Amino acid sequence: MFRSTPARLLLAGLLALGPIAMTHAQQSPAAATTDGTLLSVSARADASRTPDVATLSTGVVTQASDANAALKANSAQMAKVVATIRAAGVAERDVQTSGISIQPQYRYAENQPPAITGYQASNTVNIKVRDIGKLGEVLDALVASGANQVHGPSFEIDQPEAVYDEARQAALKQAQARAEMYAQSLGLRVRRIVSISEGGGFQPPVPMMKAMAMDARMESAPVAPGETTLSANLDVVFELGK
Repeated sequence: MFRSTPARLLLAGLLALGPIAMTHAQQSPAAATTDGTLLSVSARADASRTPDVATLSTGVVTQASDANAALKANSAQMAKVVATIRAAGVAERDVQTSGISIQPQYRYAENQPPAITGYQASNTVNIKVRDIGKLGEVLDALVASGANQVHGPSFEIDQPEAVYDEARQAALKQAQARAEMYAQSLGLRVRRIVSISEGGGFQPPVPMMKAMAMDARMESAPVAPGETTLSANLDVVFELGK
């Protein structure tokens, strides 16, 4: 006796429904068409917050007659700087070595080849200070411990996504208002949003980094974090119609 398997039953069912499925597939392109007008709007909005994180780089530059002496002097002085960073409450995860170098120093004279007069060693670390209120004290401590190079600080928002979302919402409202204006001018209405894309990405402001040669006589550094502004750029396509 012939016995129907589940696969044969499924195939029979698909063959039976074939004309219906084909009819639906043929109707889909027609359903996707529209008699409306498509309007593309670009909108940008900002959101600002007081920054809660400061980043900077600091280090030591030393010179000596030979490379080994320059490196030893640098390492000893840099160890004091790193210990000061730890004592200031900066977490280990917020301290990262960014560069170590030893370079010869030259004397140049007319009609003579350059002559090495000594060596310069440098060691730099990037640090993140999460308590901006203590940033001035941290800078003072760094200088007192022997740091003679400081770059920064730059100010950031530690968790920026909520601020970005605020900017996104404002940009979307701006795009909707602009679409309504176009629609009213044309005697139409906004039917729907067809698509939304984040055009141009999201760029936090790039701070201007200042390099400062520091010495122990420098007074306490004043710190003014101000505000950090984040931007959202949206490209929104609307459908307009009667």
